[in-house]
Amino acid sequence: MLVSNALIGLREGLEAALVVVILVAFLVKTERRWALTYVWLGVAVAVALSVAIGALLTYGTGRLSFGQQELIGGFASIIAVGFVTAMVFWMRTASRTISGELKGRLDKALDVGPWAIMLVAFLGVGREGLETAIFFYATTEAAGQGNAQPMFGWVIGLLAAVALGVLIYRGAVKINLMKFFRYTGLLLVVVAGGILAYGLHDLQEAGFLPGLNNLAFDVSGVIPPDSWYGVLLKGIFNFSPNTTWLQAVAWVLYVGIVLTLFLRPVKVTAPQAPAPAIRTGA
Repeated sequence: MLVSNALIGLREGLEAALVVVILVAFLVKTERRWALTYVWLGVAVAVALSVAIGALLTYGTGRLSFGQQELIGGFASIIAVGFVTAMVFWMRTASRTISGELKGRLDKALDVGPWAIMLVAFLGVGREGLETAIFFYATTEAAGQGNAQPMFGWVIGLLAAVALGVLIYRGAVKINLMKFFRYTGLLLVVVAGGILAYGLHDLQEAGFLPGLNNLAFDVSGVIPPDSWYGVLLKGIFNFSPNTTWLQAVAWVLYVGIVLTLFLRPVKVTAPQAPAPAIRTGA
């Protein structure tokens, strides 16, 4: 779970970091530094709320029965898959216009007042934070009790995202956003397929869905779950040696359909300036 969680943490963290970079750079360049305090307040509230939701989901369900935990975990996994699917498609096109849209919203908020400025920052970062909280819960549930790999993966990914955000703001690095979100999107679709399969298995164990004992394949003799390669496959792709028919069909359909749609050329309705990189140089 270390690699997949680090990837999701990097992706989600960098999206939030880019929001902050764009807002801060805009205020600095337009000589309206007085509004920076309200941007940071909005960011702080969004981060605190995201951490609280993640903690509530992760630790607040510990006293529930096994069936209740599996039910919540299964639905959380499916919601997480919905988030990641929407995210990869949205960022496929939004990377072209995200900077202009955020600057436009902030420019209008500056005329309204401090609360509007905080709201722009809160919404920009809070959406990524909510997705991160649900992802974190879903992946820690998939890893099982006592497995610290998801936590380490998230920490690595988020710290890398923060570091990249600082370097981008200072103009030390340039990132081709379209390529970055395209390649990470491809990987995340495969990861999301594994999360979907795990979530369905949780719902089967809770008795909400049928077919728990109808296995499509059982390769535990060839790929033992406790072997290094079994752990690696589970950590990266959430692969289970004992996979039910529902899990297998759902994974094939999800990955096949979503990858096909994701790889289609993006239709551009109007000429737009290329956005190969973000560079603030502040």
